[in-house]
Amino acid sequence: MSESFRALCSDFYVNHKLSVKMELPRGRETVLELFERMRRQYPTMSLFRRYREEFALESDAGDGTHRWLAVRSNNIRSGVVNPPSLAEGYGLHKHVLEVAPYFMNISPLDVDYVELLFGFDLQAGGNQDAIVAEAIYGGSPLAALTEYGGGTVVDCQPLLGVSVGNRGELEIQYEIKTRGSNQPGKENDGTEPISVYLTLRRFGSPKDLGELATVFTDLAMHGEDLAQNQVVPHLIMPLREAIASGNS
Repeated sequence: MSESFRALCSDFYVNHKLSVKMELPRGRETVLELFERMRRQYPTMSLFRRYREEFALESDAGDGTHRWLAVRSNNIRSGVVNPPSLAEGYGLHKHVLEVAPYFMNISPLDVDYVELLFGFDLQAGGNQDAIVAEAIYGGSPLAALTEYGGGTVVDCQPLLGVSVGNRGELEIQYEIKTRGSNQPGKENDGTEPISVYLTLRRFGSPKDLGELATVFTDLAMHGEDLAQNQVVPHLIMPLREAIASGNS
């Protein structure tokens, strides 16, 4: 299925986040030991970087499938760009959930939520906000709001959130992110994409750390279904058609 998603966009990626309630240890030995453990599992992840708010370990972006891991004060994030299969994309995240809690001294009570994101990048020049408005709002009541005075759409980045379950344990977000200048007359040159994000979050503390793998598997199952049956037909395909039309 990853191959079919990849065929619809310039880049497809699967990201993961384990968010905790208390600050994570960020001492030299703790972070380096975790990163060394990850590098043994994924030898291409050999680039260590230190940013203002995080430590990161990643593979070379030119290696085809790009993998990265980042540690911040209250979350551990990981990502795989253009995985050959969803199974390979999930592999890094499952390994993080297996080993990171022990290196970072995370207890079940400390877990805030587990997040899984499916990302789709579509290359598009011109006015990306107008492209999104045409694709998503064309023919709807909202489209009429753009017609006043012959105006130009300069900001259109829809975000829709859905809560599932009696207590809202599962949260689903659909988001479209545009890039480039939002000033009339200044258009994107096509180097930055329109991004479509499907994000799923499962809130709550597991009974034990072993349940994190089950939580991830459940998110992946829901995510694949939503990506295939909701995101692709209702977001990706309309955006592709609007980009191809070149009318925006």
